Amino acid sequence: MLRRQIGRKFESLRKSAGLTMEQAAERLDRARATLHRIENGAEHVRFRQADVQQMLDLYGASTDDRELLLALTAATRENKNWWHDYVGSGLPRWFQLYIGLEAAASNIRQYEAELVPGLLQTRAYAEEVFRTPGGSIDAKDSSERQRAIQLRVERQALLTRFSAPQLSVIINEAVLLRRVGSATIMAEQLHQILKAAELPNVTIQVVEFSAGLHAGAMAGAFSILDFPKDSNGKEVEPPVAYLEAATGAIYLDKPHEIAAYDTIWADMTSRALTEPRSKNLIQQVAEEYSRA
Repeated sequence: MLRRQIGRKFESLRKSAGLTMEQAAERLDRARATLHRIENGAEHVRFRQADVQQMLDLYGASTDDRELLLALTAATRENKNWWHDYVGSGLPRWFQLYIGLEAAASNIRQYEAELVPGLLQTRAYAEEVFRTPGGSIDAKDSSERQRAIQLRVERQALLTRFSAPQLSVIINEAVLLRRVGSATIMAEQLHQILKAAELPNVTIQVVEFSAGLHAGAMAGAFSILDFPKDSNGKEVEPPVAYLEAATGAIYLDKPHEIAAYDTIWADMTSRALTEPRSKNLIQQVAEEYSRA
């Protein structure tokens, strides 16, 4: 969050100075890719005070903007988020940004077509997921796999913390029926979902196969994150849509992109089972696994 705010401020100052990113990079004697990472809030950018002052001089920043950005960039050198312990071992750099955004979000909406969302997974279910080739973690590296699983478990504290975000989840019926590991693991996992659904800030809905074609079938799995508002009712951070693949992720925050995913979400909520009916279906499938 902090780095994204810094990035937006630097981008605004650059544009106010009438400079393209290429022109600014040349005059700062820095790579264009470095400026791109700064303006996009990349987690691993280091803000040395001398470099920040050079950018502020080039952009003709006001006294207020100079004080603000010098303070904000200094904070990035002092603060360490809890998930940094996982960097370099089990946590891809492109995923760091998502964890930071997730931790700061006030509202998280997720659609999953194949798997239980990470915030709801049991440890046993997660172990089966990370043991399968094709993900961002090397399925053959036991130590990285265990660190990734531990990270996933620790992230779940988000749901019960003070000022926890609202989590709204829509899952495809296939998520319930596709066995991940044993029947025992699946029964435990579905009961975990039902337990989470008891939290006042968690809602879970299921899209049955009988719902037919829906917008999520076209879009695939995604998350939409909304952020708190300040005292003036303005969001401190623009909404973000997140799409993950095996080797990277896409972060979308342009208004038309968010509007498109809002439309997809609205279509899916209208086609999904109500919360009570979704819970009944999950309970029914869990009992079938228990008997298996």
